[in-house]
Amino acid sequence: MHKKVFQLLVDNTSGVLSRISGLFSRRGYNIESITAGVTADPRFTRITIVASGDDEILDQIEKQVSKLIDVRDIRELKPENSVYRELALVKVKAAPDQRGGVISIVDIFRAKVIDVGSESLTVEITGNQSKIEAFLNLLDGYEILELARTGIAGLGRGTENVVYFEE
Repeated sequence: MHKKVFQLLVDNTSGVLSRISGLFSRRGYNIESITAGVTADPRFTRITIVASGDDEILDQIEKQVSKLIDVRDIRELKPENSVYRELALVKVKAAPDQRGGVISIVDIFRAKVIDVGSESLTVEITGNQSKIEAFLNLLDGYEILELARTGIAGLGRGTENVVYFEE
């Protein structure tokens, strides 16, 4: 099993995300993560999908998605030519006497404490998936009360793969 990161530029219309995810579910393809947001041009949405499967399945995913009517462009974001980031919000159970240990880990990863409760800290961390996983592994001695992850957002490096559409 391999993973591929696909970047889609699609028309910013209602139901487009549903049609794309529907294709995955109808065909039995697995989505590891999916993120979507409007681009600098409000006519278009950028969707980043991380999919897993063997090479044949991943090639089939790319071909099937490219056939959808709202999809203007699909590309694989290869790790060596791209930048990936993920955001995670982590609520950690931490009594006042435990906070110093959690804050030390937060500082090492250049994360931020964004909320403090009487028995918890909420931390915001951004980075690639391995950074997020390493952070969570170091929190192993603490109870994670809640965790929210955005999934990968990615862009190709440089300007050679920028897609322009006419008005």
